[in-house]
Amino acid sequence: MSVQGPSPSLGKVLITGGCGFLGHHIVNLLVQRHPATQIAVLDLRTNLNRSSSSTVSYHDGDITDADAIKSLFAQIKPDVVIHTASANLISKNEVHYKVNVEGTQNLLKAAQEAGVKAFVYTSSASVIYNPKIELKNADETWPMVTGDDQPEYYTATKAYAETAVLEANRTPASFLTCAIRPAGIFGEGDVQLLPKMVTAFRKGQTKFQVGDNDNLFDFSYVENIAHGHLLAVQALLHTHKMLPTVPLDTERVDGEVFFLTNGQPVYFWDFARAVWHEAGDRLPLSSVWHLGQDFAFFVGGMLEWIFWILGKTPNLTRQQVKYSTFTRYYSIDKAKRKLGYSPIVDLDEGVRRGVRYILEKEEREKQKKGQ
Repeated sequence: MSVQGPSPSLGKVLITGGCGFLGHHIVNLLVQRHPATQIAVLDLRTNLNRSSSSTVSYHDGDITDADAIKSLFAQIKPDVVIHTASANLISKNEVHYKVNVEGTQNLLKAAQEAGVKAFVYTSSASVIYNPKIELKNADETWPMVTGDDQPEYYTATKAYAETAVLEANRTPASFLTCAIRPAGIFGEGDVQLLPKMVTAFRKGQTKFQVGDNDNLFDFSYVENIAHGHLLAVQALLHTHKMLPTVPLDTERVDGEVFFLTNGQPVYFWDFARAVWHEAGDRLPLSSVWHLGQDFAFFVGGMLEWIFWILGKTPNLTRQQVKYSTFTRYYSIDKAKRKLGYSPIVDLDEGVRRGVRYILEKEEREKQKKGQ
């Protein structure tokens, strides 16, 4: 599918977390596709990843401050909210709950009172993750995993927030909501995935592999996820124009959730090696040491204990072993069918763009130090 050309205005769009990784890509794509749209970005700090477009305004704010959010909505009067803001993964549990759950509830209340038409929430594909069951072509009919069964409290709070967003749909009748569940997002500005893989290459760790590399995994280029969010906004606004008519279940977007990926599940270590190759790694596969999953899990546990005593984090943890050997990929048929979604950038090109961004940034920093 080719990139869409400029389209009509979507009105006033508020993007929470719009200076973050995914958020600023949504801003950029929105500016490109809908240049007449007025965009307001809300973030804790808005000094990074800013657009130079005159159609974008920036507002420092905290979504856990209900009064401040209500005041901002009264000032901006948005037609659309795209809610990407969330707590940092390494934050404490109480912060996860306060930001992800209570912050989302504050936004929903303010949006309902301000007459917002469409509310798109960035959830997570991990909300259905159960460490005992591999995810093979998992779709939206799979149950969410929360409480004691969910190993990641952060993910549990994303699930609670998603539930709140869907329950708010059509309350009032003109308020339409949906949720997007992306998986393994990477790309320019990524701080979780690609930088760690490039660092592993720099440390000479590409000669190790955990497991047999027989587990398919979904990685998603960030522009595709941004593209899916905009399709969801357009679909909700289209439904809003049809009110009070309710679409057929086969066409309905409001009150629904959608998995979004590149639609190209790959073997986990194949993706890692594609990243390393782009970064300059030329190690032949014959030189790679294979660590058995059980052995690596044991070593990871030992290292965690030793490094805990030292007050540090080891390079190999049990969580990393589990992550790199687990089958985890999703069906995007629903998004294709109801949103008209199709990835606009394939996996190889996404890897090229993401790694090139890191290398060029490193080169600029080197030159800056040399001045």
